[in-house]
Amino acid sequence: MPEATLSPPTVRPPADDDALYEIVRGRRVELPPTGAIETVLATMLTRLIGPYLDANPLGRLAGETLFLIDPVADIQRRPDLAFVSYQRWPREQRLPPTNAWGVVPDLVVEVVSPSSAAVEVLDKLQEYFRAGVRLVWVVYPVQEQFYVYDSPISVRVLQRADVLDGGAVLPDLRLPLAKLFEVG
Repeated sequence: MPEATLSPPTVRPPADDDALYEIVRGRRVELPPTGAIETVLATMLTRLIGPYLDANPLGRLAGETLFLIDPVADIQRRPDLAFVSYQRWPREQRLPPTNAWGVVPDLVVEVVSPSSAAVEVLDKLQEYFRAGVRLVWVVYPVQEQFYVYDSPISVRVLQRADVLDGGAVLPDLRLPLAKLFEVG
């Protein structure tokens, strides 16, 4: 398991605007604007997971937070939602004042918009697992499908009628996808 903290991210001058970005092999990559359905779906996921974490204080949820997932290759990714366990970042440890949080999340969620390229989603998936992410959820809101990856080659495809579980990362979490996809 990766250590809780990684080396500090490279300091870069802020952009002229408030656009969201990621760092991919040292290069700043602006993220396309997120659509309403993607934003609302990520917010709904946060609202549905929140009560579970209140009852089972296992870690923190972070939305659209930049994570330093590979300091050597200088890769900083910004998943739509991430869960960081207290095992990886202890509850009493203060959050860093840096742009990128130097911890590898246990779970990342990517909500795919129509402007997302399949190759970019697959690249992120590979990077997440190489860094030590334990579970990746890739959500396709328009198709109402939820891809649950336990590894880059182990995937379950869930649909609106299915119930999502948190696996070993969020044990006993059960989310009916019909409730999640009500937002569309």
